[in-house]
Amino acid sequence: MKTQHIALAAIFISLSAIGGMVKIPLGIASIALDAMPALIAALFLVAPLAGFVAAAGHLLSALFGGMPLGPFHLLIALEMFAVVWLFAKLHSNGKTWWKWIAFIIGNGLLAAVPFYFLLSPAFFYASVPGLLLAASINAAAALLVAPFVTEAARRFA
Repeated sequence: MKTQHIALAAIFISLSAIGGMVKIPLGIASIALDAMPALIAALFLVAPLAGFVAAAGHLLSALFGGMPLGPFHLLIALEMFAVVWLFAKLHSNGKTWWKWIAFIIGNGLLAAVPFYFLLSPAFFYASVPGLLLAASINAAAALLVAPFVTEAARRFA
């Protein structure tokens, strides 16, 4: 792994931390822009490193929010890793629109499934609408920013 990739991952983790500070309360969950930098990172980094950016971004966002789910945030960080890893793999395979759909479904719905069993069905049903909205906002923000970031990267490469 190149030093440049590690430095780029550190920058995206920092951006995720900043995005994690932007909290919009929504029922039992909150919307934060911590996933958006990880989605942008997936355009430049290999899948495992982009997934690490997402996991670290979630943990920092949860830390800023007071860790309301306690140790469950480690599970959520693993889920974020997996969802962004898949996003990066789909991107590298040229699945332009499928990567966005996979992210929204993975982060907004599938990531909540373990909590149906670990916490309660009520928690699952109460959190899914907010998670789908948060995933959609993060994806839309990344989709809007991505062309500008890739163009800037081409200029400096």
